[in-house]
Amino acid sequence: MNFEVEHELHKRRLSKNVGLGIVLVTFVALIFGLTVVKVTDGNVSSAIAGASSNE
Repeated sequence: MNFEVEHELHKRRLSKNVGLGIVLVTFVALIFGLTVVKVTDGNVSSAIAGASSNE
């Protein structure tokens, strides 16, 4: 079995991919959070508790 030393280019590429992944996950979480707030009219705690807004 040959285990070659990882080239410096691959290390840089991996760190860029990890950084981009973190940015994308943060963006998706932000959009999801904004959507939840908009759908529940800003009253997230009552939506979690299961109370309808018609009452």
